[in-house]
Amino acid sequence: MKILVTGNMGYIGSVAMRQLRSSYPRAIIAGLDIGYFAHCLAINDILPECRVDLQYFADIRHIDQEMLRDVNVIVHLAGISNDPMGNTFEEVTLDINHRGSIELAKKAKEVGVKKFVHASSCSMYGAAEDGERSEKSSLHPLTAYARSKVCTERDLEQIADEKFSVVCMRFATACGMSERLRLDLVLNDFVAGAVASKKIHILSDGTPWRPLINVKDMARAIDWAVCQDIGGGFIAVNVGRDEWNYQVKDLAEAVAKVIPNVDVSINRNAQPDKRSYRVSFDLFRKLAPEHQPRVDLITTIKELKNGLEAMGFNDEDFRNSHFIRLNVLKDFRDRGLLTEKMEWSKRY
Repeated sequence: MKILVTGNMGYIGSVAMRQLRSSYPRAIIAGLDIGYFAHCLAINDILPECRVDLQYFADIRHIDQEMLRDVNVIVHLAGISNDPMGNTFEEVTLDINHRGSIELAKKAKEVGVKKFVHASSCSMYGAAEDGERSEKSSLHPLTAYARSKVCTERDLEQIADEKFSVVCMRFATACGMSERLRLDLVLNDFVAGAVASKKIHILSDGTPWRPLINVKDMARAIDWAVCQDIGGGFIAVNVGRDEWNYQVKDLAEAVAKVIPNVDVSINRNAQPDKRSYRVSFDLFRKLAPEHQPRVDLITTIKELKNGLEAMGFNDEDFRNSHFIRLNVLKDFRDRGLLTEKMEWSKRY
């Protein structure tokens, strides 16, 4: 078997590659990444890409179809990955996340790839204060990132058939330690603040709901999607655990219980954050009983704390560091290394 993982040099990809290598030791595993965040290593024991048999450096918008030949499964993680980046680079987000993903899927189908596993997002549910959202619920995307995921799912469903299976994994909000750590995720942000300054600043009023999933459990879910026979066609499934729907203020309080003497401040004058949603993961529980999320909130907080301390992390101004992915892209743009379309300018 040959598995191609796009976006393998990112926050999720680094962990997913370890999981896939463990589960499929005899498979040929290839990575494909544009390299935006290749240098953003938090754990420097080995380069994560040592686990792959083949590494392509490429933009998913401009892939040579030969890269896809003889591939059985594509795990598609590449994309502009959160709301702040999507809001800053809205048109590029739609270009990469939507149009780029669809072109990749079409090329894959043409050369005989059998399965396309797409990293989607529960953020598509948007404003959803009136109960848990299932896969049958209406979608209310509030950001460019969320809209890009809605459009991609819609068009992938049109491409899927009995010979080209598509699994769209609507992940809960990611959290946890990774070799390419991000601190622009709500729980990771709170733990970083607690470790660096003994302070947690909640930018909202703390009431929005978010479902969480540890990045290790995301990797295990990807493992399930790779091996799962859905009998052809298209399926979208929420990936997470019902018990792990939290209000943002509850996450801050949990961090403060694990890390003592932490001051939690809430911006009670903040404009209401409409991005609030609780999600039902009943379908995933039925489909993947052996791949259910295992890493709970407290364990995740402790792993993040230990990982940051092992790094000697003490940057109170981390929101202006390369651990915030938007800062990395802005820096590349300011230095003329990325074009307006987020393509490498070849000026380095």
